[in-house]
Amino acid sequence: MTNIITISREYGSGGHEIGERVAQQLGWKFYDRHIVEQVAKESGLSEAFIEESGEYATSRSSLLFNLSIAGAAMGSGAMSLHDKIYVEQCKLIRKLAAESPCVIVGRCADYVLRDRTDCMNVFIWADAKARLERIAGQNKDGKSPEKLLKEKDNRRRVYYRNYTGQEWGRVQNYQLALCSSALGLETCAELIVQLVRQQSK
Repeated sequence: MTNIITISREYGSGGHEIGERVAQQLGWKFYDRHIVEQVAKESGLSEAFIEESGEYATSRSSLLFNLSIAGAAMGSGAMSLHDKIYVEQCKLIRKLAAESPCVIVGRCADYVLRDRTDCMNVFIWADAKARLERIAGQNKDGKSPEKLLKEKDNRRRVYYRNYTGQEWGRVQNYQLALCSSALGLETCAELIVQLVRQQSK
């Protein structure tokens, strides 16, 4: 039985919207922005910084590959601020997953919850044209949509590899991969919901 759904997604693929629809249809909790807000509240840092940190990785490879050492590292002062934020996000993700069925978007949740047998990991992707259309008007830094797509995906790839030791988007990390540009957001959401409900029978 599935009680937790994690959604990893390419930038501009509509993964957030799909996750939100899945949560609504299942009557589950939905976590994306809430994680940023909660970590910011507990750390005293700004939400903008926490959100930016969610796609930032230090040059050290797989610093927290074994999260069992996180407590000691936190106390040693050897970790960067970004690493400490990652550890706090991990703690919060585990806490939320333990409280009730939910959908969690991003933040390496698939890896953080890898020991749970009731977790379904989903990857959402889309073709470049659809992604560019989706992000049109969202960029406030003056970058071209093409450059923004490339930068965002690369940062997510590096961040994921740094904190998990695995490759972001690698099919073996997920139970389900869906192309939102081919299927549409609603169909993607319906397929996930149907799969969860079938497993519950």
